[in-house]
Amino acid sequence: MRMSARMFSVGAILALSAVVPTSAQQKPPDQAVILLDQAWSQEDRDWYDHFSQGSAVLSYDLFLNLEAADSQDLFRSGLDGPRYGLVSAAAGPNNPDGLPIGISKTNVATPIKGWPPGDYAGVTCAACHQGRLRYKGQVIRIEGGISNTVDFQGLVRGLDDTLRVTLTDAAKFDRLAARLGATTPEAKDNLRKRAESEAHRVHAYAARTSVTPHPWGPGRMDAFTMIVDRTNATLADIPENWSAGTAPVKPPFLWNAPQGLWTQWAALVQDPIFRNFGETMGVFLPVDLSSKNPAEGLFQSNAALLELQRVESLLERLAPPSWPEDVLGKIDRAKAKAGKALFVENCANCHNMWPYRMTEPNRYGKQFVVVGLTPQSYVGTDRTQSEALRPLAITGELSKFMPPEFRGKPLLPSLVFSFMLTDGALAMAERKLKLNEADAANLHGYRELPTPLPPDSVYKAAPRDGVWATAPFLHNGSVPNLYEMLVPAAERTKKFFLGGDFDPVRVGLDIEATSGAFLLDTTLPGNSNAGHSFQDGPRGNGIIGPLLTEEQRWALVEYLKSIPEVPARVTPFGRPPEKRAAQD
Repeated sequence: MRMSARMFSVGAILALSAVVPTSAQQKPPDQAVILLDQAWSQEDRDWYDHFSQGSAVLSYDLFLNLEAADSQDLFRSGLDGPRYGLVSAAAGPNNPDGLPIGISKTNVATPIKGWPPGDYAGVTCAACHQGRLRYKGQVIRIEGGISNTVDFQGLVRGLDDTLRVTLTDAAKFDRLAARLGATTPEAKDNLRKRAESEAHRVHAYAARTSVTPHPWGPGRMDAFTMIVDRTNATLADIPENWSAGTAPVKPPFLWNAPQGLWTQWAALVQDPIFRNFGETMGVFLPVDLSSKNPAEGLFQSNAALLELQRVESLLERLAPPSWPEDVLGKIDRAKAKAGKALFVENCANCHNMWPYRMTEPNRYGKQFVVVGLTPQSYVGTDRTQSEALRPLAITGELSKFMPPEFRGKPLLPSLVFSFMLTDGALAMAERKLKLNEADAANLHGYRELPTPLPPDSVYKAAPRDGVWATAPFLHNGSVPNLYEMLVPAAERTKKFFLGGDFDPVRVGLDIEATSGAFLLDTTLPGNSNAGHSFQDGPRGNGIIGPLLTEEQRWALVEYLKSIPEVPARVTPFGRPPEKRAAQD
């Protein structure tokens, strides 16, 4: 197997060690939703909201018919309420049962250890990457934005509780059996065995995401640790490899992500199919990492690589959202112009500006948007993400299937072990596609393999176009609005509620709100709002710029509201915009 070669050179990996009820029962979709022009059609939106990325959480019939743990209401009927925060959606060709955005119907065609063939309800990326801003009774939809209301941790716990109660409450189980037509003792017994098996799988996931120092809250999750825990501990069946989810972050926005050189907050990955497949590994993709060998199923998965490639292509033509002046107020263009000059002076060294600086052409002739890689020690923001994983993982019997350089080693760095397991499953899935060289290059986003070593302990500083729609700010969502990103860190709001209305003045969350879905306390571990501070003092150790005047702060806020300066502007993939214009 060529696992290491697909991601990094051997030396790079060694160095990495340093680091059925009817749809009528569903709630109707939100009314008065404002759609911005982000260059997607309605067909694009409908597909993105419910496409299957291979994730299989629970058998589809069970998912449709389970009652909530604490009532006789269907569990699925509460998914779009305040408890879990998913967004309701109407039934349609891509969503036959009117499930919320981000829930898909997935088919497992061939058996994979722990997942018999059949239809399943699964999670897709729209659950966490589709924003909704509420302002004066209106809802602004942000494609590829940040789902601030979704409580993923609570959702997993809720499903775990629902299955547990269903299996221990005889009346509740009998009602489920009646809905599914299991009326004979034999049919009910078979249903119970199936539900018990699936409940065990869900519980194994929920138990590890539930043990955290404090609740993550809506719009935040320790996705990085969740993925590594699932590969190294749950799927590999080595519970000693578990790490606590101590570093919740907000989902990053997705426009310009395919064009960017690096993705993830910590700039971990360049290859898009590895990134997308790894994300799916973290959210219930059926994968066998515990069989004795590949002949018995090891590395087999329910991979949907072509669908993951399709969503990447869709995101390539997603434009950042433009400020809707008719809803949120006019932009002061003179003030924005002054703010642009300040941004060039104080921010553009890290945050690329349009027309973006691009890399040199690679061997495919492709160029990528340069993203800033700022050392954590310089920017000074919460460093928990770089410390959350246990440093070493037990490889167990899987050591036999590592690349030669690591074969037989009982311990490997946790991240390296996770990458190898992910890449083993990805390699197996890719071989099944039998792609020619050109199609394989396309699948990998025209990145040169092996991709370079991820930098150690950095945070990615991406272009800021559309950032106005992505509050709260910093990677862990600890700063409520753009104005507070421009003040000394010590002066920032220490506690604020998530789930309130959008504030178009400070641009972000309404810090005056005295109630909401969740109180975010920045004094708790992993929630620090330190760093990225504009204040007097030498640069570094959290100070990134000078103390700004009030006039300068508001000018910068106005500029950030104004970009992108051209609505529905899609970043061209693979060529710098000025060269594209000359060639087209």
